Amino acid sequence: MSQGANPPPSDFIREIIEEDLKTGKNDGVVAVRFPPEPNGYIHIGHAKSVCLNFGIAAQYGGTCNLRMDDTDPAGESLEFVQSIIDDIHWLGFDWQDRLYYASDYFERLYQFAVELIKAGKAYVDSMSADEIREHRGSFTEPGRESPCRNRTIAENLDIFTRMRAGEFADGEHVLRAKIDMAAANIVLRDPIMYRIKREPHYRTGTDWVIYPMYDFAHCLSDALEGITYSICTLEFENNRPLYDWFVEQLITGRRPRQIEFARLNVSYTVLSKRRLIELVEKKYVSGWDDPRMPTVAGMRRRGYTPEAIRNFAAAIGVAKNDNLVDMDLLEHCVREDLNERTPRAMAILR
Repeated sequence: MSQGANPPPSDFIREIIEEDLKTGKNDGVVAVRFPPEPNGYIHIGHAKSVCLNFGIAAQYGGTCNLRMDDTDPAGESLEFVQSIIDDIHWLGFDWQDRLYYASDYFERLYQFAVELIKAGKAYVDSMSADEIREHRGSFTEPGRESPCRNRTIAENLDIFTRMRAGEFADGEHVLRAKIDMAAANIVLRDPIMYRIKREPHYRTGTDWVIYPMYDFAHCLSDALEGITYSICTLEFENNRPLYDWFVEQLITGRRPRQIEFARLNVSYTVLSKRRLIELVEKKYVSGWDDPRMPTVAGMRRRGYTPEAIRNFAAAIGVAKNDNLVDMDLLEHCVREDLNERTPRAMAILR
């Protein structure tokens, strides 16, 4: 590195990767991914994750995939897919030929579910959603086993096959993992893996009437792509044992490791996608790219540059605990960037 050059970034995630590289874990492979759900445009919080994942891949000579986690057809569309692709390209990153979709793996995920049923580690539950919720227990009380939990393997396979064939109504059955209804972590209390949902998918049409749950599909999609580090935000920390359980049951050889970091919170800024969808659908704003929106598309229309957003992501760094970043810092990064590239003029208007 030349004298005076900026040192490479360092944080607790990179320290984990560097330790693994020293010990030869993963055969020196660094493979990460950015996995958005295509049910809206990406915002400044997603941009932080984009910069982190693609930055790590570049720093360690690895790869970063772009994968659409499209396991819930409601609200997903090609418009959102294209917006995500355009916004990440505009930010200055490229995944070459590694654009994937969770829907690419629907058949393989179905076969994984069949494997778990045959191993006695998954079962079809016919209780209603309210009954399942009631049986799950609470933080202070263990869950109760479903009356369907001890169905035979043959019966589970038969019903699950008929679920796929479309014999049953939405909500009539679900497929659950058989883990531990007394687990201290509620996530491990026989989580749902598949549900019946007669909703056409923007890529697969009406080929499927059952769809895998995010927690089941996400970790196995990582494994199928050879991802070594599944970098996600802190709200997935409680789900890490479930991520590991599915991978350990179904994947041999190299397995991905989940690492959580603090999500971006910006003062006076709404980053909940549910709230942003509401703003768009109720027409409080002109669209996802309204300049008042914290989306990447909105910031582009506001006059922000990709360099300013990347500099902001570098300035805030990566932390283990949630914190609040002042909007002034983002605007400072924008001003600093525009100072270098924007022509100035003085004019007398009146």
